[in-house]
Amino acid sequence: MRASRLLSTLLLLQTRGRMTAQELADELEVSVRTVYRDIESLSVAGVPVYADRGPTGGYQLLDGYRTRLTGLTTDEADSLFLAGMPGPAAELGLGTVVATAELKMLAALPPDLRARASRIRERFHLDAPGWLRDADEVPFLAEIADSVWNEHVVEIRYRRWKTPREVTRRLAPLGVVLKAGTWYLVALAGNDVRTFRVSNVLAVQALDERVDRPADFDLAAFWQDWAGNFEVRMRAQRARVRLSPDGVRMLPHFIGRQVADLVTATLSEPDPAGWVEAIVPIETVRHAHGEFLRFGAEIEVLDPSELREMVTSTISKLSGIYSPPPDRPE
Repeated sequence: MRASRLLSTLLLLQTRGRMTAQELADELEVSVRTVYRDIESLSVAGVPVYADRGPTGGYQLLDGYRTRLTGLTTDEADSLFLAGMPGPAAELGLGTVVATAELKMLAALPPDLRARASRIRERFHLDAPGWLRDADEVPFLAEIADSVWNEHVVEIRYRRWKTPREVTRRLAPLGVVLKAGTWYLVALAGNDVRTFRVSNVLAVQALDERVDRPADFDLAAFWQDWAGNFEVRMRAQRARVRLSPDGVRMLPHFIGRQVADLVTATLSEPDPAGWVEAIVPIETVRHAHGEFLRFGAEIEVLDPSELREMVTSTISKLSGIYSPPPDRPE
């Protein structure tokens, strides 16, 4: 651990120039006293590091000195694919490895390319989670990622939405996917490739059995196909509605582009006022109730009757809330 920290200190000074003891301590997540000891050790080892005193001072290497100890370890090389995603890398347990790999790469670059790489990092940042919601707690993500990488079969205890709520599954992990801040495990369950939300995993046990990974499995292609059809698969029921011209324009914003395309394909000829009938795939009557209320007066539910009655009841209650009482003038 100390040897790795000494190398990181050396590479930091090589790539960034003069740094104060506090800056080094913050970067390496150690105390300033530890930085003092590390600098002394580097100096004893023959590294030409010196200190400038004063408010603008700090530690730096003798001009022209460059270490050649920039070779990447196997883990660091593997982690480079996550170099632009510090948050997800940390969740996978690779935060420190990614930082060290980046540092070694910067140290190996000539000064002009190093400056360009630093500018890119300063100007572009990926923030994966979506707005207005907390990130999922994923305490078993690192164990799952390790089983994916090392191709170990796992047994998980999983919480799902239907009964029985908790189940045990024996899985052959094939990959992990980060979608809008949510982690998913893609795995073989028997002969079927399925997805599992990592935040719903309650326990993980890696088994000695190795994964027999399908030779033709493409994680990116599978996910694109699965995600593209997910919302449509969830909407197994149908509702018949009337939509105003504005309601038709609202469809992609309120139910998503892919489902909106399905609805658009069912549009009838417009009546004299421009209203059309359409068939809308829905998850459940209750879910559709909330979804359709977002359209305001630009939609009328025709079928199923249960949904129409539910929307009518809500509108009646809203009318009662917003209508002025009899003793108050409008």
